[in-house]
Amino acid sequence: MRVNEMRSRLLACASAAALLVGLAAATASAAETAGVSGRNDGDTVTPIRHVIVIVGENRSFDHVFATYKPRLGQSVFNLLSEGIINEDGTPGPNYGRSAQLRATDTTTYQINPTIVGPYATLPPPTTGGAPQTASDSNPPPFATLAAAQSADHDVPKSDLFELTTGATGLPPHTVDTRITYDGHSATALPDGVYQLSSNTLNYNDYAGSPVHRFYQMWQQTDCAKSHITPTHPNPRLEDLFAWLEVTIAAGSNGAPPPANYGTPSYLGEGSIAMGFYGSGSVSFLTLIIFPDLQHAHHVGKLP
Repeated sequence: MRVNEMRSRLLACASAAALLVGLAAATASAAETAGVSGRNDGDTVTPIRHVIVIVGENRSFDHVFATYKPRLGQSVFNLLSEGIINEDGTPGPNYGRSAQLRATDTTTYQINPTIVGPYATLPPPTTGGAPQTASDSNPPPFATLAAAQSADHDVPKSDLFELTTGATGLPPHTVDTRITYDGHSATALPDGVYQLSSNTLNYNDYAGSPVHRFYQMWQQTDCAKSHITPTHPNPRLEDLFAWLEVTIAAGSNGAPPPANYGTPSYLGEGSIAMGFYGSGSVSFLTLIIFPDLQHAHHVGKLP
């Protein structure tokens, strides 16, 4: 099953969210009608009585909310607030803080391997296992509306066509040429974060999936006590995301990687972990998903 390589099923999530909200509202209405109150019902600071969280697996906070701007009196810690990017997604004054480094690749696992130096350009992000074409026998996406409806009958008929769109049009595990950023192609991206959404890759398209295995995520964060200083109390430098994805990536359950791994002909996941969606996604996504922070580390967001 190619779940880890696919886009989030936004429509399915929206349907689930609507169902859960409806159930919660019905439950609350029934309780109020019956005169039943919880012990702490009157202790809320706001009128909010129920909060429903839908988790989007393998996506980080900055992947979705990099350009989110909180309401007056609230704050958020993301790429925009840290000046790493501007509101329009272009590089901000602190863009260099998202730079990625290269490290030594040895046969012994290390949480903080020896650093070699920075990248001149990011390793190209790849398509991973994202689908090249639509198919009813190997979805998603589906090739026909009939197959889509049969597999996901809760989606309104008017929206079923969404389940037939988004194929990459590119072979798996090749450079994702749909990705461009700040005037640079996928093979010449600056060393830092980049915006996924563009005129050539929209919110409905499939893309590669970042590494989300436990020990690989530890190594990506480049964590060591020696990194702690009075002005930098966080032991994580968050600078090995790209390096790990082109050296070991998601791993292969103990099997050796292909002989050409890490070369231009096979880049693993490339630097797909450094991507973020622009502000156009936030107004919709905030309503239906919350990133799985335990499962996927934040990307590019530094202390």
